[in-house]
Amino acid sequence: MKKEYLFYKIVFSIFSFFAMALVYLLISFILYKGLSSISVELIFSDANIVDAMMFKERVFDGIFPAIIGTLMLIFLSLIFGIVFGVASGIYLSIYANTKVKEFLTTCFELLATVPSIIIGVFFLLLSIYLHKIFMSNFLPSLLLSSLALSLLILPYLVKNTQLCLDNIPKEIKHLGLTLGLNKMQNLFYILLPYASKELTSGIFLALGRACEDTAVIMLTGAVASAGIASSVFDKYEALPFYIYYISSEYSDQAELNSAFGAALVLLCIAILLFLFTSLLQKKFRKKYA
Repeated sequence: MKKEYLFYKIVFSIFSFFAMALVYLLISFILYKGLSSISVELIFSDANIVDAMMFKERVFDGIFPAIIGTLMLIFLSLIFGIVFGVASGIYLSIYANTKVKEFLTTCFELLATVPSIIIGVFFLLLSIYLHKIFMSNFLPSLLLSSLALSLLILPYLVKNTQLCLDNIPKEIKHLGLTLGLNKMQNLFYILLPYASKELTSGIFLALGRACEDTAVIMLTGAVASAGIASSVFDKYEALPFYIYYISSEYSDQAELNSAFGAALVLLCIAILLFLFTSLLQKKFRKKYA
């Protein structure tokens, strides 16, 4: 029995090692290729740094507009996704009866299997329809991309919220009710604070999905040189689309290196957001421990 246990332990350890090695190999490759390309010129080109950061001067050849566009895109898609995803997960866990829960769970699971390119095409056709029938100024834009990405991450947020609430121990679930709280008060004062750490983890996973998708945004509003969007109805630049565009259209090694530099910046944004999420988790853990 000990030999069998040791054998499986070694096999699983090897697979785990190779999985982690692939991750670190990827990160090391991006660092190796991207570090040499990181410069003020890559981000701001020949624009004045202070004026560019104050949005007084437009950056034409740098990736600063793409960085701002990426942050705006992530922020908006998370707002839409969290509002609808967390609300749907709460409904499935607390309020829905068995038949409704089974039906909606199947719907969200099917939505999770839909390729992102199909979601992008759907929202592109939706914008064309709305442009022709209802709103002549409704075109592919930051708002449309945010809605498309929120639909893409919606199943993850719904499932995570539902599982977090379902896995709360029964004595905790009924604690507020026995003290005289109604269902809504019990939800906001007891259940959500108790599951806040796990909810934050699910939001981070959804955030990572929103950071990297290119197929959706290239069909719904991202372009190569739009500058910083002045409203949610404008086209915008984003780092994933910039990386794709440069990598597929580069004319020399310098342009390709700029794509690696942009990839490193995108990776740094994802890491910073991860650290921010970790800080939130620690705060929730201390507050509700």
